[in-house]
Amino acid sequence: MNFDHPVLSSLLPVVLLIGVGFVAGRARLVRPESVRDLSNLVFLVLTQALLFRTMSSVHLERLDLRPVFQYFLVAAVLFFAMVMANGRDSRASVLALAGIFSNTLMIGVPLIGLAYGQAGQVLLFTLISLHALVLLTLATVVLELQMAREQAAATGRQGQLWRTVGQAIRSAVLHPVPLPILIGLLYAQTGWGLHPVVDKPLQLLGSAFGPIALVLVGITLSQTPMGKNLGAAVRLSLVKTVLHPVLMLAVGWALGLRGLALSVMVVAAALPIGANVFLFSQRYQKEEDAVTASIALSTLFSMFSISALMMLPTW
Repeated sequence: MNFDHPVLSSLLPVVLLIGVGFVAGRARLVRPESVRDLSNLVFLVLTQALLFRTMSSVHLERLDLRPVFQYFLVAAVLFFAMVMANGRDSRASVLALAGIFSNTLMIGVPLIGLAYGQAGQVLLFTLISLHALVLLTLATVVLELQMAREQAAATGRQGQLWRTVGQAIRSAVLHPVPLPILIGLLYAQTGWGLHPVVDKPLQLLGSAFGPIALVLVGITLSQTPMGKNLGAAVRLSLVKTVLHPVLMLAVGWALGLRGLALSVMVVAAALPIGANVFLFSQRYQKEEDAVTASIALSTLFSMFSISALMMLPTW
């Protein structure tokens, strides 16, 4: 087996980190009651540093947004289709996010770099700069609206629609994910940059996000009954690693996108489910077991789907 192949060299470290967490969980090195605390650490500290630092250097006027616009168009259509198919409730939003949110950073960056070089990475970095902002904010707003509706139905208090929408949007904006993205994006427009005294700690915290989040996925997986979640995990993995890139390819052709830009967007869509979805499900305590199993399974599925896609001509 050629371990230098771009797909294997990018995906195997992810599999190994999840495996480390699985073994640690089975060995009871991390107690089940500590998992929530670790999740909060990753979600409320490491994620904040990563997102703010990433967005603090983004200048929108320099970005080629046409391929990215297509990517988010396909993702939005698939997201709402999955919400409708899964019952239009708050749990449906978490499952829908799993179907569209790729592991663009930890897997995508090295994979695209090895396969398509610097030109491909520039396209991917354009996508990454807006990936969490667009998709996590979309999912947060929709989920907050659904939870407000569910709470109103449970309590029998039907508030005015505009007030419900306002509360949901406020909760979404003040959410621990969109907030550092928006602050970082606004800071980037000042052109001040980050002083090394601030930038270095943020870099260290952000670089810890990927490994710790994946080990945490493995720990949670060791405590997850795979049997009853296997069907949901297979469906989500197929949506993420097969349906998502096929839709991206079809829409790209329809909109006239060709060459390297289309290749990078399709491969990005075929990447496995990102660890942010796991943290999202933990935060809202919705479909945690199904999402955990899906992240592990989609990583394995993507080895085959990405390899098949990369063997095709440069569309």
